[in-house]
Amino acid sequence: MSSINLDQLYRRVIMDHYKNPRNKGEIADGGLTIDMNNPTCGDRIHLTMQVEDGIVQDAKFDGEGCSISMASASMMTQTIKGKSVEDAVRMSKAFSDMMLGKELDEDLDLGDIEALSGVSQFPARIKCATLAWKAMEKGVDSDVNPN
Repeated sequence: MSSINLDQLYRRVIMDHYKNPRNKGEIADGGLTIDMNNPTCGDRIHLTMQVEDGIVQDAKFDGEGCSISMASASMMTQTIKGKSVEDAVRMSKAFSDMMLGKELDEDLDLGDIEALSGVSQFPARIKCATLAWKAMEKGVDSDVNPN
């Protein structure tokens, strides 16, 4: 597939997640709640997660932001559900590496998230793409290390 067609496909995937976000909302019965914002551009995320026995049972988000920020949150919540906290954090680290233009482990399947790989060419947008992931890391860290 040519790079132009791949770029168009990636744009479509990002816009689909932005216009039709997965897991938008809030988990009503408690769990982890994390609020973060990107003061540079005004993106904000409210992430709720239900973690039981080290497994992310559910993850939902709400917030405001650009298409990259909101699409990334949609993709992230979809990807981490059912994963161990360890795997979710490993995926977050891989995502951060991808945003920095580093090579990914070939065994790691990021699915739709790979559509955001082009963001690495726009340093000002990397914080937009990583906001939800940083919120997730903060949440699971606070669950493991409450003090």
